[in-house]
Amino acid sequence: MAEHGMAHSGTADGGTADGGTAMDDVIARTQEAGTSVQTAPPPRPHVVIVGAGFGGLQAARGLADAAVEVTLIDRHNYHCFQPLLYQVATATLSPADIAWPVRHILSRQSNVTLLMARALGVDRRARLLLTSEGPIAYDFLVLATGATHSYFGHEEWAPHAPGLKDIEDATHLRRRILLAFERAEVAADPDIRRRLLTFAIIGGGPTGVELAGSIAEIARHALAPDFKRVDPRTARILLIEAGDRVLPAFPQRLSAYARERLEAMGVEVLAGRAVVAIGPDHLELADGESIAASTKIWAAGVRSSPAAEWLDVAADRAGRCRVRADLSVPDEPDIFVIGDAAAVVDGAGRPVPGIAPAAKQMGDHVARAIKARLSRTPSADFRYRHAGDLATIGRNAAVVKLGRFELTGFLGWSFWGLVHVYFLVGARNRVIVALSWLWNYITYQRTARLITGDTGAPGGDAPPAPTGPARPEG
Repeated sequence: MAEHGMAHSGTADGGTADGGTAMDDVIARTQEAGTSVQTAPPPRPHVVIVGAGFGGLQAARGLADAAVEVTLIDRHNYHCFQPLLYQVATATLSPADIAWPVRHILSRQSNVTLLMARALGVDRRARLLLTSEGPIAYDFLVLATGATHSYFGHEEWAPHAPGLKDIEDATHLRRRILLAFERAEVAADPDIRRRLLTFAIIGGGPTGVELAGSIAEIARHALAPDFKRVDPRTARILLIEAGDRVLPAFPQRLSAYARERLEAMGVEVLAGRAVVAIGPDHLELADGESIAASTKIWAAGVRSSPAAEWLDVAADRAGRCRVRADLSVPDEPDIFVIGDAAAVVDGAGRPVPGIAPAAKQMGDHVARAIKARLSRTPSADFRYRHAGDLATIGRNAAVVKLGRFELTGFLGWSFWGLVHVYFLVGARNRVIVALSWLWNYITYQRTARLITGDTGAPGGDAPPAPTGPARPEG
């Protein structure tokens, strides 16, 4: 089943490259990597997959019975279940509950080698993937390099309003959220306290809705009994959406239900209010209103990894590669791009959404296409099958769209939970997540309320978001 939620397709990356880096410079950098350089392919056809997210992992698994050698490259050693990242950010789950080592996942697949490295580019003429550990020769190349945050040309907003794409983002947001309450506890100035207890989520899609609902729950229930000088229930949670309604991809009735439930939880929904500026302790709306808020979270848009730049092919406005009907790159039948890095349309000409089920379907398709090429038989075009949309709002509240059927309330919330537990990787993770949710439901507590890492200056605001080049999902 799809979901916002199974939101971003979760294709992990092997790294990113600066769009302005010349290919000669990239090749020179890979040649300096040392003895790990691989310039000759293995005896059997060599399939190189970049990204161990939903799409890349599914492609690797689909080649388990093929007479090929597979090299899977990612900058992490784990596969992250992105649809539940927001629960790590809001202290419901721990990072290990939604991630699993890729080597363990593929340990029984003898034709796969996993390499931790960053992808830097592609030398199409030499048929080399350029990585931080040296060039790697390929016969088939699959780029499942995902997406990262898009601030629509305002990259200076990133330190003040971090997004949510990987475990590092989630733990950073958890630190910011929990620190806001801790610093409000010691703040003597009422204005500073109000600013610290104002949380602004920018973007009314599924990620924004889920974050807003979860922060409201932690403030109203989990933290309320634990603080003495400040009342966490007075926290102001804002969900800001430039469009006229939240969850715009859902039917109007479900969108209205989600807004009603959020407002019943104490969330202020500001629809039709575009953000035009974001600073360290405030944000400004297009109508001139300035809102003092120490914690801002970006959930308003994504852009593709630099795969189109690496390949020097046409891309859409979000930077996604324009691929052929079989997901291969024009004039390069042995190079495939899938997941959030590919601009794909369904049978009706509508863009395929950047969700986990879509990425997994693309991974399956590419594995079949490669096997068809090896057997010299025709391969079919990719056909996307949309199973449905899900988004949770909070305790006993979710919206589900399955074809003509719509679910809300407790029934929708239960269905959402069952789907997410089912799609988790590994029996341990399924059991741990199910038990954590049961415990949270009974006790209203959050078991992962740890503040780790740099907490910044005592008495100040939360530390800024990590800086550095934008990165696709991991």
